[in-house]
Amino acid sequence: MPDKSKKPIIIWLLSGCILIYLMLLIGGITRLTHSGLSIVNWSLFGDFPPLNDQQWNERFGQYKQYPEYQQVNFNFKLDEFKSIFWWEYIHRFLGRSIGVLFIVPFFYFLVRRRIDSKLLFRLLLLIILGGLQGLLGWYMVQSGLNKLPRVSHYRLAAHLISALTVMGYTFWTALELIYKPKLTGSPGILKTGLFKMKTLSILLFVSIVIQIVYGAFVAGLKAGLLCPDWPKMCGEWIPESAYALRPLWKNTLESGAGVQFIHRCMACVVVLLTGIIYFRSKSEPVQGALQMKIVNALGILILCQFTLGILTLLFAVPVVLGVLHQTGAFLVFTCSLFLIFSFRIQK
Repeated sequence: MPDKSKKPIIIWLLSGCILIYLMLLIGGITRLTHSGLSIVNWSLFGDFPPLNDQQWNERFGQYKQYPEYQQVNFNFKLDEFKSIFWWEYIHRFLGRSIGVLFIVPFFYFLVRRRIDSKLLFRLLLLIILGGLQGLLGWYMVQSGLNKLPRVSHYRLAAHLISALTVMGYTFWTALELIYKPKLTGSPGILKTGLFKMKTLSILLFVSIVIQIVYGAFVAGLKAGLLCPDWPKMCGEWIPESAYALRPLWKNTLESGAGVQFIHRCMACVVVLLTGIIYFRSKSEPVQGALQMKIVNALGILILCQFTLGILTLLFAVPVVLGVLHQTGAFLVFTCSLFLIFSFRIQK
C-alpha cells in the first residue's frame, strides 16, 4: 500500500490520466466529425463561446474566410457550423481544464511541503510537457488553415504521441508512488526468464508506439477509406498502390495505401508479440500475480483492438468505431506500459 501522505498526490495524478483519456476521446470525435478547423484563432486562456446570434454570426464569418469553408463546407448553414464548433470548443476547453488541474494542486502540494526534491523535478517536467502539448495542438491546427484544408498527418501524429507521452509519464509517476520497487535481483533461472519477458515487453511497447504513429498517419491521410477489405488489401496481399510512389521510401510516410499497409502489418506484429508474451508467461516464471493479470488483460485488449481495427476498416471508419479504436489504442498503450513497470515491483 502507498504511503498515506502520498495518497492525495496519487489521486491527483490518476485523475489527470483520466482527463487526458477524455481529452483523447473528444479529440478523436473532433477529428472524425471534421470539426478541428472550426475555430480559426487561439489564445492561451481561451474565451467564452458565442452567447447570441450576433456572436455566432461573427464566428461563422471568421470560419468563412478559411479554405475549409471555401473548398469543402461552402454549403454549410449556421446550425451545421455550430455542430462542429462545439466539438472543437469542448476539446480546447478540456485541454485548458487539464492545465488547471495540474497546476493548482501542484502549488497546493508544494506549499504544504508534500513534494520532495525528486518528485518536484518530475512534476515540473510534467507541467512543461503539458504546456508544450497545448502549443503543439495549435501548431497542428495551423497546418490546416492554409491552402489545403487538412492538418498535416505528421503534426497529427506528433500531437497524439505527445498526449500519450504526458499520460504515460503521469501514470508512471503515480505507479512509483503506489508500488514499492524491487530491492534485489531474482536468482538464477528466474532472473533469466524475467529478462526475456522484460525484453519482449519493451519490444511490444515500442511496436505499439509505432503502430499508434501509423494509426495517426492513416487518420491524417484518410487512408482508412482506401481498400475496405480484409485480410487482403484491394484484393491483393501486397497491392501495387502500396509501393507506387518514387522514391520508394515515400510510400512509408506519404502514401495513403502505403501507410495503411504498414499499419496492417504492424497490427500483426503486435498480436504476434502479445501471443509470445502470453505463452511465455505460462511456461516461464513471472513477477507475481499482478504481472500475470496484466499479461492477461493485455492479451484481451490487443485482440479487441485488432478486431475493432478490422471492423473500422470494413465499415469505412464510422465515428463510433473510430472512437472505440482510438480508445483501444489508449488502453493498450497504458497496459503495455504497466507491464514494463511491473518488473520493478516487489513480489
